[in-house]
Amino acid sequence: MSHAVCSPVRSSMSRRLLLAAGLGVLALGAQAQTALDTITKSKTIKIAIPTDYPPYGFVGPDMKPQGLDVAMAELIAAKLGVKVELVPVTSANRIPYLQTKKADLVISTLGKNPEREKVISFSSAYAPFYQAVFAPKSLTIKSFADLGGKTVAVTRGAMEDQELAKVAPATLEFKRFEDNNATIAAFAAGQTQVVATSAAVAGNLMQRQPGLNIEYKLLLKDSPCFIGVAKGEDALLAKVNAIVAAAKQGGELEALSKKWLGRGAGELPL
Repeated sequence: MSHAVCSPVRSSMSRRLLLAAGLGVLALGAQAQTALDTITKSKTIKIAIPTDYPPYGFVGPDMKPQGLDVAMAELIAAKLGVKVELVPVTSANRIPYLQTKKADLVISTLGKNPEREKVISFSSAYAPFYQAVFAPKSLTIKSFADLGGKTVAVTRGAMEDQELAKVAPATLEFKRFEDNNATIAAFAAGQTQVVATSAAVAGNLMQRQPGLNIEYKLLLKDSPCFIGVAKGEDALLAKVNAIVAAAKQGGELEALSKKWLGRGAGELPL
């Protein structure tokens, strides 16, 4: 009977395979380190918020961020028992910040749609939100066809940009800006005839500049706000959903909505 003898080559190969397997186990262990683990250990959560979108997020007289989204970020951090690091973002970069781990959560007037659901996860809704077309009362706009030949200011990549593009007549000229301040400033300065934005932002503009005499014209999308969570971070998502559910039942979401939007949260989808 012959006995198999391990050659030096085979023995070396076996060691390499064992080493590779060991490294694989270590890699899996590193991957198992979830965002919630990191937040718990560091005692800090990084939350992306808007600073150009009153009343959801803006810089106050004290130069500190404030608004409904900022308050919600602070609520989440408090319930988790950690400090919050607010990360200012725009409509265009808020999802990339989540994907590249520059933020643990996105609380930035984020609407949910199938395209976004492919790349990030969403919590239950925490606040009401809708986008619409606004223009001076002197301008007759009763249907999307009436936008033909006009110019509209929108924020690049925002939900209203995407939704209006689906229904706009071919002759509507889009003027896209990088943030909401630029969009509203362009419209207020008369660079466009129409603006597509959220009802909250339009309401803020009406209060600050009543001379523009603008009004709601057309609904684009009723799109409540959701919290964005990176794909695969199921533990963090479950924790956030539990906090949102408790805040909804306890009346905290209703209070935040009344404080910052002037109306209650209403029925919010899960």
